[in-house]
Amino acid sequence: MNMPRRFALPCAALATAMFYGASFAQTKELTFAHQDMLVPLRLVMESGEVEKATGYKINWRMFAGGGDVIRAMASGDVQMGETGSSPLTAAASQGQDIKLFWISADIADAEALVARNGSNINSMKDLAGKKVATPFVSTAHYQLMAAMKMDGVDAKSVNVMNMRPPEIAAAWERGDIDATFIWDPVLSKIKSNGKTIATSGSIGKRGAPTFEGIVVNAKWAAANEPFMIAFVKALNRANEEYKATGKSWKPDSPQTRAMAKWTKADPKDVSSVMSLYSFPTMAEQVSPTWLGGGAAKAMAGTAAFLKEQGRVQEVKPDYSAFVTTTYVDKAMGK
Repeated sequence: MNMPRRFALPCAALATAMFYGASFAQTKELTFAHQDMLVPLRLVMESGEVEKATGYKINWRMFAGGGDVIRAMASGDVQMGETGSSPLTAAASQGQDIKLFWISADIADAEALVARNGSNINSMKDLAGKKVATPFVSTAHYQLMAAMKMDGVDAKSVNVMNMRPPEIAAAWERGDIDATFIWDPVLSKIKSNGKTIATSGSIGKRGAPTFEGIVVNAKWAAANEPFMIAFVKALNRANEEYKATGKSWKPDSPQTRAMAKWTKADPKDVSSVMSLYSFPTMAEQVSPTWLGGGAAKAMAGTAAFLKEQGRVQEVKPDYSAFVTTTYVDKAMGK
């Protein structure tokens, strides 16, 4: 978020703050930072339904990872974006003025640790002395390190390398890495010559759950509440469309083509990849499992890990201040 400069006169600072607040309300434009996960949000992006319903212009900008999304939001260039629970937690721990208002996906088995065929990796313990790539501060990185700790693997014995998804795909192709903890579309490409060692779902059940969420600049959201409610309704509509028809989507179905267009995924992989995720309903969104408590609890656990890793300086006593049910509640008519 862009912060007004500090002026010597308090009234000038107040006027500046009022100007910023007014600009949020008057400018019917939004820059949204998206990634390449295969989630129903892509149907909303393709349809233009939110733009038609609200009159807002939405600039959809693609980013390589959640850390990049969070940095863009911190700079003020982006008002809303999708990110995993790990980058979200890092931002919250640093006091960024953001709110998680929608769980776009329970990651379930949609991220996985895959070892290259011939690498002699058959378990977490076999990672010692190997090159393992993952995007740092991502949900995949968090679960990789958490799983190694659970299985008694000394992290210092593993060469954990920080790479973005496109870099991981290229490194795998060249044979530069032995394993990777990653998501689609890269995950589908590497499975053909690799073995799955663990998934986000299996690690989550052991005590390190993760999720994908949509976050917004808190002040922008408060100044644009009608838009927020309309956007939540569209997100829910897309989820319902997937639940009702997703199993029948073919590679040439319009929904599949839309998903592939916005993520660069192979159309033939879309259906199988989406089946690995779980997409919470609006009632589930505001339940204790997610926005009603579970998300903040998961963030607290993630924050403790990030501090251990030296990625954040402090762990907040409570992460619920960075989570809101307001917009889903209002979309449901509460």
